[in-house]
Amino acid sequence: MGVFGLLGSGNLGNDGSLEAVLGYLRAEHPRAAVDALCGGPEVVASRYGIPATRLHWYRGEYRTASRLGAIAGKGLGKLVDVFRTAAWVRRHDVVIVPGMGVLEATLPLRPWGFPYSLFLLCASGRLLGTRVALVGVGAAPIRDRPTRALVRLSARLAAYRSYRDTLSRDAMRATGVDTARDGVYPDLAFALPTPSAAPSPGTVCVGVMDFHGGNDDRARAEEIHRRYLDGTTAFVRALVADGRTVRLLTGDACDASVVEAILDAVDSPLVTASAAASLADLMKEMAAADTVVATRYHNLVCALKAGTPTLALSYAAKSDALMERMGLGAYCHPARDVDADRLLDQFRSLEKHAAETRRTLADRNEEAARQLDRQFADLTTTLFPSSPSTRPSTARRENR
Repeated sequence: MGVFGLLGSGNLGNDGSLEAVLGYLRAEHPRAAVDALCGGPEVVASRYGIPATRLHWYRGEYRTASRLGAIAGKGLGKLVDVFRTAAWVRRHDVVIVPGMGVLEATLPLRPWGFPYSLFLLCASGRLLGTRVALVGVGAAPIRDRPTRALVRLSARLAAYRSYRDTLSRDAMRATGVDTARDGVYPDLAFALPTPSAAPSPGTVCVGVMDFHGGNDDRARAEEIHRRYLDGTTAFVRALVADGRTVRLLTGDACDASVVEAILDAVDSPLVTASAAASLADLMKEMAAADTVVATRYHNLVCALKAGTPTLALSYAAKSDALMERMGLGAYCHPARDVDADRLLDQFRSLEKHAAETRRTLADRNEEAARQLDRQFADLTTTLFPSSPSTRPSTARRENR
């Protein structure tokens, strides 16, 4: 059994999806030997206790190649990875890609980066008879033709697909992928344990992101980032003026620069930065807060899972869909155009309805847990048909 993706690379949401799938495998298939082909093998091996192999042969894969040697190294790496990926896939009966937005380009993405790696995985699986499962993944319309082609081929070659929202399934259907048998379930991170945390009255968690727009916004990336940073900083400053304690959270290693910029601009002991190193740590912080305002998708998932009233600084349709699904569709604000005054009005409205919101989230979280039970039962039936499972075998895919 293999798991595949940009895991252990600093993105806490990706690692949370891995943790959820490992929890399922250890509970339902404890004899399965699991290893990973991933972005951060040292982190995955030490944190999750499974053997892990580096995703790319060329170690400078994610550094900009400007010198001839680096360009040649990247090019050679693409060829070597064909054989490395196939050799790894061949050792497995099943490979799971756990969640993540592997079929989207809502953030800057090059076709020869992860889309190429995913295509190698799915093509190798089809050629070598290894079942590749895209489990609870995100998808979105992609304008760039090479990226769209690789994503479409990867999806078609996979033996199993399920999505974290109907927008994702619709996006794949629009590319020509037959999604008639593909299921839709809540994000895998909703399967993680809900933390118990000591309350910290009056605290507002603000989840920030090194946001520069999407794949089609490269020409305006710095302008988009500046507007996002200025608006978010003004909002934090307004919270401090009201005497509120603010806890800055991240979801990826690259977000640290945004935290530092806000701390420099809002020089107040009321503003502190979290050192959370996992999705579980983030969830604990959010469970202890009165309110959460967050940008990254899995920051939102953590806050909603914790049952804390949440306002989304939405950078993609997936964030809006998640908030709508959890009953908080009215509390979305565009990350590309953060208006601190309007955001503060939405924030105050959310706090006014906090008790009602917490009840709504409790109900939606119970339903999400039931749906994810069906997701894992479906996965067992499809990928491990001869393996006994403690989950109901009659479970059907959600929202077919």
